[in-house]
Formats: sequence, structure tokens, C-alpha cells
Amino acid sequence: MRKYLMIALVLGGMTMSAAGCTTYYRVTDPTSGKAYYTTKVDESKGGAVKIKDDKSGSTVTLNSSEVKEISEDEYNAGLVAKAPAKQAPAQPVPAGTASPQSPASPMPMVAPPNEQVVK
Repeated sequence: MRKYLMIALVLGGMTMSAAGCTTYYRVTDPTSGKAYYTTKVDESKGGAVKIKDDKSGSTVTLNSSEVKEISEDEYNAGLVAKAPAKQAPAQPVPAGTASPQSPASPMPMVAPPNEQVVK
């Protein structure tokens, strides 16, 4: 009976220690600069890597990538960080309408005080 208890404790301890040894990775696509955060990297033939991005939940295959082992704190910070916002292209202002820099109603043309208007 005591033998089984010792085996159970040893197996339980091994399971607990294996569960706490997660490795965290930041995989960066050098062409776009986008970073993916994952705990598992599958390397395939030709140097491509297949990962499941833990931030978006999507599966990604990258032909060229930089894989770096990171700390749990860096991993958690990467998961909550927002992607940089893309700026919307400037919209052209239709002719005859006011732009944000100009007043809504144009001021009438007035001659300077000491000049005469030629008709």
C-alpha cells in the first residue's frame, strides 16, 4: 500500500512540474513586422513555421520568420497590447464645401482701407 502511495506522489509531482514549464515565443514576420505570440512552434521542411497565434486564435504559416523565446510577462503583455492603428487616408473635400481649415462661410472680398476699387 505504501509503495502505491509513493508512486502516486512521484507521478503527481512530475505532472505538476511538467505543467508549470510552458515555453513562450514571439514569432515575428520580417516582411510585415507583425509579431505573433504562441506557446508552440511547429517547424516544417524548408524552414517554414506553423503556429497558432494566441492573440487572434488564427493558425499562421510563415515561410520566413524570427522565433524568440520570451518570458511569461512579455508573452502576457504582447497578448493584451493593441496592434498599431492604421491611419485612414485623407478624404478629398468636394469643391464648394468648407474644409476643416477654412471657415464655413467665406468672407466677402473687401478692398483695403486706403485703396480705391477700380470698376
